[in-house]
Amino acid sequence: MTTPDIRGLERLEHAVLDDAASLATALRLCLMLAGYAQHRQLRGWALKELEGYPAADELPSYRQVPAALEIVADLYLPGQIVRGNTQRISSGQLPRPARDRGIGESAPIRQGVKELEALVALGNRTLRLSPPGSAEYVLLMTQEQHQLGNDASTITSLHWDVSVASIAGVLDHIRTHLTQFVAEVRASMPAGQQNPNPSQIESAAQQALNITGGDGSTFHIVAPTAKADRGATASASVNEPAPPAPQPWWHRTSVIWSAVAAVAAVAAVIATLVVAK
Repeated sequence: MTTPDIRGLERLEHAVLDDAASLATALRLCLMLAGYAQHRQLRGWALKELEGYPAADELPSYRQVPAALEIVADLYLPGQIVRGNTQRISSGQLPRPARDRGIGESAPIRQGVKELEALVALGNRTLRLSPPGSAEYVLLMTQEQHQLGNDASTITSLHWDVSVASIAGVLDHIRTHLTQFVAEVRASMPAGQQNPNPSQIESAAQQALNITGGDGSTFHIVAPTAKADRGATASASVNEPAPPAPQPWWHRTSVIWSAVAAVAAVAAVIATLVVAK
Protein backbone atom coordinates (compact mmCIF):
# COMPACT_ATOMS: atom_id res chain seq x y z
CA MET A 1 0.00 0.00 0.00
CA THR A 2 1.44 3.33 -1.03
CA THR A 3 1.71 6.26 1.36
CA PRO A 4 -0.52 9.13 0.24
CA ASP A 5 1.14 12.40 -0.62
CA ILE A 6 0.16 15.58 1.23
CA ARG A 7 -0.75 18.76 -0.63
CA GLY A 8 -0.16 22.29 0.60
CA LEU A 9 3.64 22.50 0.79
CA GLU A 10 3.90 24.83 -2.20
CA ARG A 11 1.45 27.34 -0.68
CA LEU A 12 3.35 27.25 2.60
CA GLU A 13 6.62 27.81 0.75
CA HIS A 14 5.25 30.90 -0.98
CA ALA A 15 3.93 32.28 2.32
CA VAL A 16 7.15 31.90 4.29
CA LEU A 17 9.31 33.37 1.53
CA ASP A 18 7.11 36.45 1.10
CA ASP A 19 8.09 38.90 3.84
CA ALA A 20 4.98 40.95 3.05
CA ALA A 21 2.71 37.97 3.74
CA SER A 22 1.28 37.58 7.24
CA LEU A 23 3.16 35.08 9.37
CA ALA A 24 -0.21 34.05 10.82
CA THR A 25 -1.28 32.91 7.35
CA ALA A 26 1.88 30.83 6.98
CA LEU A 27 1.31 29.21 10.38
CA ARG A 28 -2.28 28.30 9.46
CA LEU A 29 -0.99 26.62 6.31
CA CYS A 30 1.55 24.77 8.44
CA LEU A 31 -1.23 23.76 10.83
CA MET A 32 -3.25 22.26 7.97
CA LEU A 33 -0.21 20.47 6.57
CA ALA A 34 0.57 19.01 10.00
CA GLY A 35 -3.05 17.89 10.32
CA TYR A 36 -2.98 16.04 7.01
CA ALA A 37 0.30 14.39 8.04
CA GLN A 38 -1.11 13.60 11.51
CA HIS A 39 1.99 15.16 13.04
CA ARG A 40 1.04 16.18 16.57
CA GLN A 41 4.22 18.07 17.52
CA LEU A 42 4.21 20.25 14.42
CA ARG A 43 0.50 20.93 14.84
CA GLY A 44 0.96 21.85 18.50
CA TRP A 45 3.83 24.25 17.77
CA ALA A 46 1.94 26.04 14.96
CA LEU A 47 -1.21 26.34 17.10
CA LYS A 48 0.60 27.87 20.07
CA GLU A 49 2.45 30.33 17.86
CA LEU A 50 -0.94 31.37 16.49
CA GLU A 51 -2.91 31.53 19.74
CA GLY A 52 -0.13 32.38 22.15
CA TYR A 53 1.44 30.43 25.01
CA PRO A 54 -0.54 30.00 28.26
CA ALA A 55 1.15 31.24 31.42
CA ALA A 56 1.79 27.70 32.65
CA ASP A 57 3.62 26.65 29.49
CA GLU A 58 7.36 26.69 28.93
CA LEU A 59 8.49 29.21 26.33
CA PRO A 60 11.00 28.54 23.56
CA SER A 61 14.17 30.57 24.05
CA TYR A 62 13.44 32.96 21.16
CA ARG A 63 10.34 34.20 23.01
CA GLN A 64 12.43 35.47 25.94
CA VAL A 65 13.73 38.95 25.02
CA PRO A 66 15.97 41.46 26.84
CA ALA A 67 13.92 44.15 28.59
CA ALA A 68 14.71 46.95 31.02
CA LEU A 69 12.76 47.16 34.28
CA GLU A 70 11.11 50.51 35.02
CA ILE A 71 8.86 52.03 37.66
CA VAL A 72 6.52 55.00 37.36
CA ALA A 73 5.95 57.22 40.40
CA ASP A 74 3.90 60.20 41.54
CA LEU A 75 5.60 62.71 43.84
CA TYR A 76 3.68 65.14 46.01
CA LEU A 77 6.20 67.90 46.66
CA PRO A 78 5.74 71.26 48.40
CA GLY A 79 3.83 73.44 45.98
CA GLN A 80 3.69 70.92 43.14
CA ILE A 81 2.64 67.43 42.14
CA VAL A 82 4.97 65.54 39.83
CA ARG A 83 3.13 62.67 38.15
CA GLY A 84 4.23 59.85 35.91
CA ASN A 85 7.98 60.03 36.40
CA THR A 86 9.80 56.98 35.04
CA GLN A 87 12.84 55.51 36.78
CA ARG A 88 14.85 52.55 35.45
CA ILE A 89 15.82 49.95 38.06
CA SER A 90 17.75 46.69 38.17
CA SER A 91 16.32 43.29 39.05
CA GLY A 92 18.19 43.46 42.36
CA GLN A 93 16.09 46.48 43.32
CA LEU A 94 12.82 44.56 43.13
CA PRO A 95 11.03 43.39 46.28
CA ARG A 96 12.02 39.94 47.49
CA PRO A 97 8.78 38.22 46.27
CA ALA A 98 9.43 39.48 42.73
CA ARG A 99 13.02 38.26 42.77
CA ASP A 100 11.95 34.91 44.21
CA ARG A 101 9.49 34.55 41.34
CA GLY A 102 12.35 34.96 38.87
CA ILE A 103 11.38 38.34 37.45
CA GLY A 104 14.41 39.97 35.90
CA GLU A 105 15.60 41.91 32.90
CA SER A 106 14.12 39.44 30.42
CA ALA A 107 10.49 39.58 29.28
CA PRO A 108 8.40 36.57 28.18
CA ILE A 109 6.55 37.15 24.90
CA ARG A 110 3.45 34.95 25.08
CA GLN A 111 1.11 36.66 22.61
CA GLY A 112 0.07 35.05 19.33
CA VAL A 113 1.78 36.17 16.13
CA LYS A 114 -1.20 38.16 14.84
CA GLU A 115 -1.08 40.37 17.93
CA LEU A 116 2.70 40.69 17.67
CA GLU A 117 2.47 41.64 14.00
CA ALA A 118 -0.08 44.33 14.89
CA LEU A 119 2.22 45.78 17.56
CA VAL A 120 5.17 45.93 15.19
CA ALA A 121 2.98 47.55 12.51
CA LEU A 122 2.18 50.46 14.84
CA GLY A 123 5.69 51.74 14.21
CA ASN A 124 6.53 52.61 17.82
CA ARG A 125 9.98 52.07 19.25
CA THR A 126 9.14 50.43 22.59
CA LEU A 127 6.34 48.70 24.47
CA ARG A 128 5.51 48.48 28.15
CA LEU A 129 4.69 45.01 29.43
CA SER A 130 3.58 44.35 33.01
CA PRO A 131 5.17 41.40 34.86
CA PRO A 132 2.85 38.96 36.63
CA GLY A 133 2.02 40.18 40.12
CA SER A 134 3.11 43.74 39.34
CA ALA A 135 0.22 45.29 41.29
CA GLU A 136 1.38 43.50 44.44
CA TYR A 137 4.99 44.59 43.95
CA VAL A 138 3.97 48.21 43.36
CA LEU A 139 2.08 48.17 46.65
CA LEU A 140 5.05 46.66 48.49
CA MET A 141 7.45 49.29 47.15
CA THR A 142 5.08 52.12 48.03
CA GLN A 143 4.60 50.75 51.54
CA GLU A 144 8.37 50.56 52.01
CA GLN A 145 8.66 54.18 50.90
CA HIS A 146 6.09 55.25 53.47
CA GLN A 147 7.77 53.23 56.22
CA LEU A 148 10.98 55.09 55.46
CA GLY A 149 9.18 58.40 55.90
CA ASN A 150 8.70 59.18 52.21
CA ASP A 151 4.95 59.63 52.47
CA ALA A 152 4.94 61.86 49.39
CA SER A 153 6.14 59.05 47.12
CA THR A 154 3.64 56.73 45.44
CA ILE A 155 4.77 54.13 42.91
CA THR A 156 2.03 53.57 40.36
CA SER A 157 3.52 51.03 37.96
CA LEU A 158 6.19 48.39 37.42
CA HIS A 159 6.82 47.28 33.86
CA TRP A 160 9.29 45.97 31.32
CA ASP A 161 10.40 48.37 28.61
CA VAL A 162 10.60 46.13 25.53
CA SER A 163 12.11 47.15 22.21
CA VAL A 164 9.78 46.63 19.26
CA ALA A 165 12.84 45.41 17.37
CA SER A 166 12.94 42.48 19.82
CA ILE A 167 9.31 41.67 18.99
CA ALA A 168 10.17 41.76 15.30
CA GLY A 169 13.04 39.40 16.10
CA VAL A 170 10.61 36.90 17.64
CA LEU A 171 8.54 36.94 14.45
CA ASP A 172 11.67 36.49 12.34
CA HIS A 173 12.70 33.45 14.39
CA ILE A 174 9.31 31.86 13.80
CA ARG A 175 9.45 32.55 10.05
CA THR A 176 12.96 31.09 9.94
CA HIS A 177 11.80 27.87 11.64
CA LEU A 178 9.00 27.57 9.09
CA THR A 179 11.44 28.20 6.24
CA GLN A 180 13.80 25.56 7.60
CA PHE A 181 10.91 23.11 7.83
CA VAL A 182 9.99 23.67 4.17
CA ALA A 183 13.65 23.36 3.15
CA GLU A 184 14.01 20.06 5.03
CA VAL A 185 10.88 18.67 3.36
CA ARG A 186 12.14 19.70 -0.06
CA ALA A 187 15.53 18.11 0.64
CA SER A 188 13.87 14.78 1.49
CA MET A 189 11.81 14.67 -1.71
CA PRO A 190 13.40 12.92 -4.71
CA ALA A 191 13.37 14.57 -8.12
CA GLY A 192 9.94 14.45 -9.73
CA GLN A 193 7.96 14.14 -6.48
CA GLN A 194 5.37 16.93 -6.32
CA ASN A 195 4.06 16.57 -2.75
CA PRO A 196 5.58 15.15 0.45
CA ASN A 197 4.38 12.11 2.34
CA PRO A 198 3.91 11.82 6.13
CA SER A 199 7.32 10.25 6.74
CA GLN A 200 9.02 13.17 4.99
CA ILE A 201 7.00 15.64 7.07
CA GLU A 202 8.03 13.73 10.22
CA SER A 203 11.72 13.87 9.36
CA ALA A 204 11.62 17.55 8.43
CA ALA A 205 9.75 18.52 11.60
CA GLN A 206 12.34 16.78 13.76
CA GLN A 207 15.09 18.79 12.08
CA ALA A 208 13.34 22.15 11.98
CA LEU A 209 11.65 22.09 15.41
CA ASN A 210 14.71 21.24 17.45
CA ILE A 211 13.96 24.34 19.52
CA THR A 212 15.55 25.09 22.87
CA GLY A 213 13.69 26.28 25.95
CA GLY A 214 14.48 29.37 27.96
CA ASP A 215 16.97 27.43 30.10
CA GLY A 216 18.80 26.05 27.05
CA SER A 217 17.22 22.60 27.24
CA THR A 218 15.43 21.02 24.30
CA PHE A 219 11.93 22.40 23.94
CA HIS A 220 9.17 19.84 23.48
CA ILE A 221 5.58 20.65 22.64
CA VAL A 222 2.48 18.61 21.85
CA ALA A 223 -0.84 19.64 20.43
CA PRO A 224 -3.19 20.81 23.18
CA THR A 225 -6.43 18.90 23.63
CA ALA A 226 -8.31 22.09 24.51
CA LYS A 227 -7.69 25.77 24.10
CA ALA A 228 -6.15 27.15 27.27
CA ASP A 229 -7.35 30.45 28.66
CA ARG A 230 -4.87 33.30 28.46
CA GLY A 231 -4.85 36.39 30.57
CA ALA A 232 -3.78 39.60 28.93
CA THR A 233 -0.90 40.02 31.35
CA ALA A 234 2.26 38.31 30.22
CA SER A 235 3.63 35.79 32.69
CA ALA A 236 6.75 33.68 32.80
CA SER A 237 9.47 32.32 35.00
CA VAL A 238 12.61 34.03 33.79
CA ASN A 239 15.61 31.77 34.11
CA GLU A 240 17.80 34.05 36.13
CA PRO A 241 19.16 33.21 39.59
CA ALA A 242 17.73 35.31 42.38
CA PRO A 243 20.40 37.63 43.83
CA PRO A 244 21.40 36.98 47.45
CA ALA A 245 19.37 39.58 49.40
CA PRO A 246 20.78 42.82 47.96
CA GLN A 247 20.22 46.09 49.74
CA PRO A 248 16.69 47.33 48.92
CA TRP A 249 16.67 50.02 46.26
CA TRP A 250 14.69 52.42 48.42
CA HIS A 251 17.64 52.77 50.80
CA ARG A 252 19.03 55.04 48.10
CA THR A 253 15.80 57.00 48.05
CA SER A 254 17.30 60.39 48.74
CA VAL A 255 19.47 60.16 45.62
CA ILE A 256 16.79 58.68 43.35
CA TRP A 257 13.91 60.94 44.30
CA SER A 258 15.94 64.14 44.28
CA ALA A 259 16.83 63.35 40.68
CA VAL A 260 13.26 62.39 39.85
CA ALA A 261 11.89 65.60 41.31
CA ALA A 262 13.97 67.59 38.87
CA VAL A 263 12.42 65.89 35.86
CA ALA A 264 9.43 67.50 34.14
CA ALA A 265 6.14 65.70 34.67
CA VAL A 266 5.39 63.10 32.07
CA ALA A 267 1.90 61.62 31.87
CA ALA A 268 1.96 57.85 31.74
CA VAL A 269 -0.84 55.31 31.76
CA ILE A 270 0.23 51.73 32.19
CA ALA A 271 -2.06 48.98 30.99
CA THR A 272 -1.32 45.28 30.68
CA LEU A 273 0.28 45.88 27.32
CA VAL A 274 0.53 49.57 26.39
CA VAL A 275 2.38 51.03 23.46
CA ALA A 276 4.85 53.61 24.71
CA LYS A 277 7.35 56.07 23.29
